[in-house]
Amino acid sequence: MGVLFWACAVVAFVVAEVITVQLVSIWFAAGSMVTMLFSYFYKLNAIEQLGIFIISSSIFLLLSIPFLRNRRKKNDFVATNADLDIGRHATVIEVINSDKGTGRVTLNGVSWSAVPENENEIIPEGTIVVVKQVMGARLLVAPEK
Repeated sequence: MGVLFWACAVVAFVVAEVITVQLVSIWFAAGSMVTMLFSYFYKLNAIEQLGIFIISSSIFLLLSIPFLRNRRKKNDFVATNADLDIGRHATVIEVINSDKGTGRVTLNGVSWSAVPENENEIIPEGTIVVVKQVMGARLLVAPEK
């Protein structure tokens, strides 16, 4: 193994990182770069080069863990606009009946498919309901009390 091998390894790991965009091989690319530099300046055998690669890749990985943890904590929960509809009031425009598979409400001028919170409940047209959950394009609702 020599400088050319490690240069090819750097390129291969960078290409793999660009393709995946998941921080999968960036540490190996950096480790390959360090090993390439050591191989260029010092006459090292294959075992020494492999050792430098493993150690330097591990160091880069360990140095990046705090950054990755902070980044992950910031992105744990991403609120959506649908979350804003929970707790709002809607008007039933078609009888909500789970057995018949019917039910529509209007919320902020938009017609939504709706299902009752209590499975056997039938909610008549004109009833004001509260949105309990947004399930894709369907609202889980309960009559206002």
